[in-house]
Amino acid sequence: MTTQPQAPSTARMIDYWLGGTGHHPVDVAAAQAFEGAYGPCAEIFRSLRAFSGRATRQLATEGVDQFLVFGAGIPAQGNVHETAPGARVLYTDVDPEIVAAGRELLAGHPNVDYVLGDAANPGGIDPAALDRALPDHATRPVGLIFLGLAAFLDDATLARALDAMYDLVPAGSQLAFDFDAMELAAYPEALAMMGPGFHMREPADFGKLLGRWQVTADGIVPVADWRPDATPEQVPDAFWGGLATK
Repeated sequence: MTTQPQAPSTARMIDYWLGGTGHHPVDVAAAQAFEGAYGPCAEIFRSLRAFSGRATRQLATEGVDQFLVFGAGIPAQGNVHETAPGARVLYTDVDPEIVAAGRELLAGHPNVDYVLGDAANPGGIDPAALDRALPDHATRPVGLIFLGLAAFLDDATLARALDAMYDLVPAGSQLAFDFDAMELAAYPEALAMMGPGFHMREPADFGKLLGRWQVTADGIVPVADWRPDATPEQVPDAFWGGLATK
């Protein structure tokens, strides 16, 4: 992106926290303002990205070599195409500016594409783009990555979206998911910054929204505790998640 945006973007704020380069001063200012009300965020988002990496590697170990990523944001800093090199990856986001920035970053990467797509309407992804990027998506298992989005969808919309994702892919496909638990409720000023459309959920309640998806034996746990490579990161239990199978 060559022009300076006037408003911050959650995707670019996360890029800042992850140590990326796809953000602007307005995003840094917003990120620092949020930290003023909550506390440091970089380690929390790095822990979430590490969970994404572990889930992606697990799927790759099971033979999944095509991934559809919803709400991908800035696709840098250990994202799916870096974690599963050689896999086909289609990133999607609802923000055209983020998609354009992502396509710039991905230029020259084979088997990786980035297109407009709304996680609330998975069936609305351009069929031609889906066929081009993931030619076997209808016949072989797909890894769906749905991270950092559940908090921005109400229960009914989220349940419909997850059900549509289930219908979009064949049996054997898996969904990596997360959601914001209630941890932020202890920080009312920071919570107010998220706006009225921000939804936290009790871990015991989230499983009901998954519908037909079957959570693996790992269960729904704080993301730092999901199959950690070593001692789990010592971060707040802001994000919970897991893997679920069709």
